[in-house]
This record gives sequence, C-alpha cells and structure tokens, in this order.
Amino acid sequence: MESNAERPEARALAELENVIGHVAEELAAWRRRALKAEGQRQDPSGPPDLVSARERVLELEHHNSDLVGRLQAARERLERLVQRLQFLEEQVGAEEEIR
Repeated sequence: MESNAERPEARALAELENVIGHVAEELAAWRRRALKAEGQRQDPSGPPDLVSARERVLELEHHNSDLVGRLQAARERLERLVQRLQFLEEQVGAEEEIR
C-alpha cells in the first residue's frame, strides 16, 4: 500500500502548494514596494530630480515586465498542476468504480 507521500496526487498537491507559496511571496513583495513608493510620493525629500525619476521609472518598468513574465510562468505551472490533479482524481474515481 502506498503512503500519502508516494501517491501522485499528493506530490502534485505539494507542488501546487509550493507554486502558490511563491506567488504569494511575489504579491507580498509587490505590496511592500507599492506601500513604500506611496509613502515616498506623499513625502518627497527635496526637489524632484527628473532624470533620476525617469531612470527609476525605466528600472521599475523593466522589473515589472520581469515579474509579469514570472507570474505568467507560475500561472502556466499552476494550470498544468490543476490539470494533473484533475486527471489523477479521475483515475482514482475510475479505480474506485472498478472495485
């Protein structure tokens, strides 16, 4: 008899939990950055430096593009895991019907 750790659906579920954990970490990091940026916007120290601001915008746009790509990859992995779980659930259901 297989233990829960050896069952394919348990491994898929563990992988799904791992992906969700990474997505949650990414979202938390985005939130921290947004709150920090909001605080800096409301309380700017000194006169605005347009060149530095533009460089920062370009840096943030690049970083945002990278994060969007990473989130898309995570979504794709998550979708594959959901499909695997559905398949495994169907297989378990079919095996139970046979018994």
